[in-house]
Amino acid sequence: MEYYTCKNGDRMPMMGIGTWQSDPEKLYDAIVEAVRYGYRHIDCAHIYANEDIVGRALADLFKEGVVKREDLWITSKLWNSSHKRAQAVPALGVTLKNLGVDYLDLYLVHWPVAVREGVSFPQKPEEFYTLEEVPLLETWRGMEDCFRTGRVRHVGLSNFSIRKMEALLPEAEIRPEVLQVEMNPYLQQQALFDYCGRQGMCVTAFSPLGKGDVAKRNDLNLFSDPVICSIAAAHGAPVSHVLLKWAIRKGIVVIPKSVTPVRIRENFDALKLTLTDAEMARINGLDKHNRISYGPIWTFEGSPYTQENLWDE
Repeated sequence: MEYYTCKNGDRMPMMGIGTWQSDPEKLYDAIVEAVRYGYRHIDCAHIYANEDIVGRALADLFKEGVVKREDLWITSKLWNSSHKRAQAVPALGVTLKNLGVDYLDLYLVHWPVAVREGVSFPQKPEEFYTLEEVPLLETWRGMEDCFRTGRVRHVGLSNFSIRKMEALLPEAEIRPEVLQVEMNPYLQQQALFDYCGRQGMCVTAFSPLGKGDVAKRNDLNLFSDPVICSIAAAHGAPVSHVLLKWAIRKGIVVIPKSVTPVRIRENFDALKLTLTDAEMARINGLDKHNRISYGPIWTFEGSPYTQENLWDE
């Protein structure tokens, strides 16, 4: 296993398993399979509505002695309906109860978007709060409160732009240590990655393999890219190995999602691949700034959030 070492010496595994949109009937077995195979990093979120399933798998793994709690890195995320400062610690409590653990290794602000209490995904403009009504700094104060409880070891952000972090970081009493964003060879976000490096923040990539729903569009499908395929063929390796190891070699943590045992094992085995400098350079030349998870659920007509002010691009 390769690791990112945090300032306090904690080590985050560079390879994790994601749980977003995982088939609930298969997720329990997927977590058990992943941990038994060697995964020690599990990425969760309250809004995924499956942390209780992850918790059941963890409880059984602990009971059987496969791992101890301290062997794992567990991440979760604060949902948009708990962005007021007073809501953050109670929201953390719900996540901890569902996961059946006493602490999180990492807690992230899921989106720089605030919605009203009880709303999962808004259907009309009045279900939002603007960032003037609930500023991101207020949300971050809640995350700092979570850290101070001792039940969160590290705090960070997800889907934040450079501009938003430039406004937030100087005001932070406890600095975010991680940024989780969509990142893969077609969406490299080099400026964002470099900014995080200058700020001493680790980057975690979701959708490091792209997404299956674009498989029919070859211009968006990493698995049909001729450069990626030729590198994979040269190594006699699956395309997934090339995509994942490209990110890891750059220093990016990856959290590919799968509930299929053979894919879970295949993704983990990407750690064995070695890419040359020349191969890395070829992959670095593939950037299309193709954002798949661009957040249309937040930017419908009448919403205070637009594609422009969401991504600051």
